[in-house]
Order: sequence, then structure tokens, then C-alpha cells
Amino acid sequence: MNRFSWFDATSIKEAFEQVTATVSEHIQPKGPKDAAVFKTGGVDLLDLVKEGLANPSRIVNIRNIPGLDEKSFDKKSGLRLGANVTLAEMAEDPVIRENYLALHLAVNHAATPQLRNMSTLGGNLAQRTRCWYFRSLDHECFRKGTGTCFAQDGENEFHAIMRNEDCASVHASSVATALMAFNATVEITNSKGEQKTVTMEEFFIHPSDDSRYECILKSDELITAVIVPPVSSGTKSAYIKQGARESYDWAIADVAVVAEMSGSTCKKVEIVLGAAAPIPFKSMEAIGQLKGKTINDTTAGNAARAAMEKATPLTKNGYKVDVFNAIIKRAILQLV
Repeated sequence: MNRFSWFDATSIKEAFEQVTATVSEHIQPKGPKDAAVFKTGGVDLLDLVKEGLANPSRIVNIRNIPGLDEKSFDKKSGLRLGANVTLAEMAEDPVIRENYLALHLAVNHAATPQLRNMSTLGGNLAQRTRCWYFRSLDHECFRKGTGTCFAQDGENEFHAIMRNEDCASVHASSVATALMAFNATVEITNSKGEQKTVTMEEFFIHPSDDSRYECILKSDELITAVIVPPVSSGTKSAYIKQGARESYDWAIADVAVVAEMSGSTCKKVEIVLGAAAPIPFKSMEAIGQLKGKTINDTTAGNAARAAMEKATPLTKNGYKVDVFNAIIKRAILQLV
């Protein structure tokens, strides 16, 4: 581990005056080596440093910037979560539990209690993939700007089964799966103080579009909040995560379902899969099978099978198709 300096930013303006690159820019083969990067919770950054992928010259701590750790809720405008709100704070929040059950469940199944105390919402969304080829110094993989995805013919049992033609990594955030199902948006502030709000689909970048980055953040941009729209009184949601072990583990597969219900009839629905593709994956095929229909064993099964119609499993992860079939059906049936 190289020596680095530490800077505690007390404002967004001060933070931008210090930072010179995003972590993603810094770890590229031709990226800036003498870089100052942001740190929130620091869980992923510390891992990248220990793995030898990141060697910043300065770490700019934004954890203590006033206002970024605030939460608010209004029935008309919805839920606003500052980027520095921890996963532990979200897990314990009664408003999230009562109004956004799938998000509550996703957060409570993320990592361990100790890591949830450290991890921030912004850092969780901006973290890098946990693909072991990406995390290896010995593999200059597709995610690092080369043309090779070693997982295609390698050890790929935990890798993507959807949209995996160029890169088979999966996004590490289960929280993002639930947020996308609730149609959450990400508020981004730049170094000029200008703000923009993007959908979760716009925030994440598929490696086929740009293999170097997993989200749209640039070095002069910072997540300041996530906004979750209000839900109607008839909205129900469910979340299921399947890991290799019952204890803390990365998801093999997870699914979030958010539906506006009228009795057992599904008026509107969002179905998002995690650990299925390099980005959180909204299944339009499954949505089409449920919208306007009565939810029962048959329609739930049809939606699950539709979600997997375009799956392209690799040599060692075909079992994930069956796992997704099972948990998608179970999650849908939990709505009634």
C-alpha cells in the first residue's frame, strides 16, 4: 500500500477543490496515477487499495459534509436520502419499512451489520464490480479497457446470465435493485454547483457502451441524494435475495418487485433483477406478463419464465436460470 495524504472536506465546494479523478478513472491502465479521489464509507475504496488496483496520492473524505446525511419524507414528494446516509440508518428507518418494503428488505440483506454501519448509500451505488478477474492484478480484463473478458470461458459460476456478450461481471449493489424497482432517481451535483437528476437506468453504464465505468459520474460530479417517488396506498412490494450461504454473502440472484395492486389484480408493476447482468436489469418481458392481470400461481410462473427467455448462461452458471425462475415467482406471489 502506497502512502497517501488525507483531507477532511467540510463542504462540497471544498471537496471539489481537492479531488482530481474518480476511482474508476484512477484505476484505468492509462488513468492518472497521482490522483486525489473521493471517499464516503470507504469500504470499496479500501478493498481496491488493498488489492493493489488503486493507489491514490490523496483521499478526500466527504463523509462529514453537512447535509449529505439527511433524510426526509413527504407523502407528496416521496423519500429523499442524502448520499451519506448509511445502510444501517436506512435499515432501521420505520418510514422505509412501512412505505418501501422491498428497499427495507434489500438493505437488511446487504453485507453485515458492521459494514452497514460504514457503508453509505452513494458509495454503495458507485462501487465497482466484485468480479474476481477485475479484482486481480494479473488480469487486464474488459472492464479495465482491454478486449478480454476472462469470465466468458473461465470461472464464471457467479457471473451474468443476461446481456453478458462483452462482459460477464455483475453489479454488486443489491440496494440498487430495489431502488430501480421503485423508479428512484439520483441527484448529482457538479463542481459549479449545478444539479441534475437522472433515473437509475441512466445512472448505470453497461460495459458494452463503455467498459471503463459502471456509472456516469465524472471527477467534477458527486452524488448528493437519491429520491424515491411516493407510492400509492395500493402499492405492494417484495424483495428476495439468494446467496450461496445463509450468512453474509454476495447475491447469486436477487429480485425486487413493486406493483400497484387492486385486490389481486396488478395494475402497474416493475420487476428488477440483480446479479443477472452487468447492471441492475429491468425485465420488460416479465412486466408484460403481469400488467393488468390477476396474480396467481400461473401468471407468476409465466412472468418468471418470460424474464429468463433471453438468458444466455455461461459454462458454469446455468443453474442461475432456475434460481431466478424460483425467486421471481415467489416474490410476485408475495404481493397477494
